[in-house]
Formats: sequence, C-alpha cells, structure tokens
Amino acid sequence: MDSTLIPYLAAGLAFASVLVAGLGVVGYLGGAGDAARLRERVSSGSSGRSAASRPLLDDLRRSVSGFFERLGSRVEPTDADEVNKTRKALIQAGLRSPGSATKFMGTKVALAVCLPAVFLGVRFLFLAHLTVPMTCFLAVGLATVGVYGPELWLRRRITARRLAVSNELPDALDLLVVCVESGMGLDQALDRVCHEMRTSGPVISSELKLLTLELRAGKSRGDALRGLSERVGIDDLNSLTSLLIQADIFGISVGRTLRVYSDAMRLKRSQRAEEKAAKLPVLLLLPLIGFILPSLFVAIMGPAVILFIDVFARIKM
Repeated sequence: MDSTLIPYLAAGLAFASVLVAGLGVVGYLGGAGDAARLRERVSSGSSGRSAASRPLLDDLRRSVSGFFERLGSRVEPTDADEVNKTRKALIQAGLRSPGSATKFMGTKVALAVCLPAVFLGVRFLFLAHLTVPMTCFLAVGLATVGVYGPELWLRRRITARRLAVSNELPDALDLLVVCVESGMGLDQALDRVCHEMRTSGPVISSELKLLTLELRAGKSRGDALRGLSERVGIDDLNSLTSLLIQADIFGISVGRTLRVYSDAMRLKRSQRAEEKAAKLPVLLLLPLIGFILPSLFVAIMGPAVILFIDVFARIKM
C-alpha cells in the first residue's frame, strides 16, 4: 500500500467510528432499542445466536447509556428553565425516554471531546506536516461541531415531525368527523382514529394514543388537549385544541366544529402543496445553471471550437 494513502485511510476509519457511535446514541434516544426488542419478542423466528448475543448487547447499551447519563448529569445546567426547554424540545422531537435530556447533554459533551481527540491523534500519527494554527483551528471547529451538531439535528427532527403532523392531521380530522357524526363520543372517536391511523399516519396516531391514555388515567379533557398541543407545537393543532376546549365548555356541537376545521385544514394542505410546486422552477435554476447548461454548451459549441482551432492553426502555418 502506498504510504501517502495511510493518513486518508486513518481519517476515514476515525470518521466512520464516530459516525457509527453517533448513530447508535441517536437510535437509543429515539427508542430504537425498545422497538427492536419488541419485534424480537413478537417474532417467532429469532435465531439462537441472536438470543445469545442479546444480553451482551443489552449490557453494552445500558453501560453506554449510563455513561452518557452520568456525564450529562455533571454538565447539566442548573437553571430549571433551560432544562425544561431542552426536555420540551426532545419531547417535540419524539424522544421521551426517561433521562433523555441528561443523555442528550452527555452526548454533546462526548462529541465535543471525542472529535478533537480523534483528530489530534490522527494528526500526531499521520499528519505531522500540519501547522499548529491549522491544527488548533480544526480542533476547535470539530469541538464546535460536537456541541452544536446535536442541536441542529434536534431542530431538523422537530421540523420533520411537525411537518408530518401537519400532513397527517387533515386525514385524522376527516376520520374524527365521521366517527363523531356516527354517534361516538369524542373520547371513543379519538381512540378509533388513533387505531385506524397507525399505518397511514403513525405520528399523529401516537400522539392521539397518548391523549387517550391520559384521558383514561383521569386527566381532564382540557388539560389533555393542552398537553397534546404542547407536545407537538404547531399552530394548527393549537387552534384545534382551543376549538375543542371551547366547544366542550360552551356545549357547541363537536361534529360541526370538526367539520369546519377539517375543511380549512384540507384547504391549507393543498395551498401548501401549491406553494411548493410554485417554488420548484426557482429551485431548478441552480442545477440548471450549474450542471445542465455547461454540459449543453460543451456538447453544442465543442465541435465548432475544435474546428475553429484547427482552422486558425492551418492559417498560421
């Protein structure tokens, strides 16, 4: 192997290891481990090898989770408002495991320390020609990525989840209108809708399922609806919960309220789709100018340019 390729190979291996570790932590925070264990429990074709390796993987997962939780507990801010803000953001992203806020802080600290450490190790072993200012700049940059990278990932996850709820909410409201107008109560209709939307709308189904569980536990309907709007954090759902609370207080027909709001939501979703379609020609300008037009000019003008060069060369001769 060529010795010049060794630094690139080491950097690639370091990047892959950090990426795999980050994906493992993200999967655990998102509840991927619980889902995998549930699938293995209900499936009948699990092999003996996977059953034998499951305790080892569970112990490793628990040890890594405990390490991040202990690390996060040491650097967790003392301000209760800041902790509640982080916990609320994680809930809106769908990460609701106990201690998720502490583990999230521990993950940020671990990435902020591990990324510069891996880079410095690779630098002193294979990239000795880098200058000290460049080394410091890259190390600080990687530490910054480790601190703010999880925050950006969390914001993107929240945005994607809110968009999924906005797209699934009109269909759920249509089903809810049908259930209410057929004679069901609002609580039974919510339970029926979350059961029917498990495949077509998993995000709104999970939120409605949690709402029905809170109602069964004895929580008042107004408080449960307010908790639903806080967990999701979109304006459409906030308006819907406000309408349902007012309809419950003043005795207004819930079916009529839901029908009017479902029509408005369906219209808003179609307008959002039309807006994205209207933005498409503008978004296509960048790839058109940067990639398609240069290749088209080369294909059209290339033979003529070669011919002119040949003609001018003969004239000079």
